[in-house]
Amino acid sequence: MSVGLPFFRYHPDPVASGSIRTSAETCACCNRSTGWINTASFYTTQEVGGRFCPWCIADGSAAERFAGEFSDTYGLDGVSEETVREVTRHTPGFHAWQDPHWLVHCQDAAAFLGEVGYTELAAHPEALDQLRLDLRLDGWHDPSQLEHFLTQLGEGATAMLFRCTACGTHLAYADAS
Repeated sequence: MSVGLPFFRYHPDPVASGSIRTSAETCACCNRSTGWINTASFYTTQEVGGRFCPWCIADGSAAERFAGEFSDTYGLDGVSEETVREVTRHTPGFHAWQDPHWLVHCQDAAAFLGEVGYTELAAHPEALDQLRLDLRLDGWHDPSQLEHFLTQLGEGATAMLFRCTACGTHLAYADAS
């Protein structure tokens, strides 16, 4: 986690994930140059003339002022409305080829850790096993093709790694162009 930035429970290190970076850019919400700017998506029907600082994301002022969200509600089934609001309106999203979505575990949104390849994912066997199962359910019936795909993560496809905020279990989903 970067010192001095707001803490995001569901995205604990947005600098490492690339969602927030250093910048002299002025925030479109507070009109201040804080030294940091969000680089991930913001979904709204309004015209926004720039990006947002982490503080306007954390306090919800950017989402409120521009009637938008930093993440879709897809995947947040079974969590409280408060958690949905925290993830979508008070937490920076992340970059993905497909529509990014949040994973859920222990009836809470999981914390997004970042985009990983096979080597990083293999360090979390429970996430790799869960991803294997999800891909089989999605129609990957040939085990050798599935394993080949998984070992190639990081080369044209990637995994989005999460950690349960309650029990610490790691989870992942595959993302590809």
